[in-house]
Amino acid sequence: MPPSVCAASLAHNRLLALLLSIARERLLPYLEAVPLLVGNELYQVGQKIRYVYFPTHGLVSLVHVVGQGEAQVATVGCEGVIGLAALMDCEHARIHPIVQIAGSAYRLPSSVLKAELYQNSELQRVFLRYFHTLLMQIAQIALCNRYHSIEQQLCRCLLLSTQHSFQQPLMLTQEQIAKLLGVRREGVTLAAGRLQQLSVIRYHRGCIEILDRAKLERLACECYGTLKNKAPQEGAL
Repeated sequence: MPPSVCAASLAHNRLLALLLSIARERLLPYLEAVPLLVGNELYQVGQKIRYVYFPTHGLVSLVHVVGQGEAQVATVGCEGVIGLAALMDCEHARIHPIVQIAGSAYRLPSSVLKAELYQNSELQRVFLRYFHTLLMQIAQIALCNRYHSIEQQLCRCLLLSTQHSFQQPLMLTQEQIAKLLGVRREGVTLAAGRLQQLSVIRYHRGCIEILDRAKLERLACECYGTLKNKAPQEGAL
């Protein structure tokens, strides 16, 4: 096993654990542990995707940029992989992955995984199921952004973020949250202020501490309940 790979942490990414149960000996030599630092851009739009990333801790936002605006269309944590486009003969990035919550990941050359997929139907099924799950997440977030209030969206964002982080408080500024949700900062300020008045969160200079998670879940829309269960299960094979 390569010295940079910790056997115990491989299973922390559920999709990677499924892959290694099928093709462990062929994939393991190419895995490399890398840190995920807040604000890191794993690749930029138009850049060639040389690696796929399997987060073991932390959270990565998939951000779509249109003109002068941008918004989060999905998130990837320990349930998934970043860089799917490279496996589908689209080698250049169309989505901008940015680390939202610090953590760690294993990266794998996209060419290695692509070659393995071509010859392994079990791996193909695993990735197709995950791709479907990711599409459903994108659709759910699009509906949430269209029909639910900024306060509900903020609740959903905070709940999903803390689901992937052991950090307390969360280090997110109102400007960052506004960009993730694709809304004006003033709307986030009002929503965060109301949640603080209700003693649901404590917010100060980019630090958000959740004081009452149960109440935060009640204030969130139904999208949170759908999205929190989006991870592939062991029965995916």
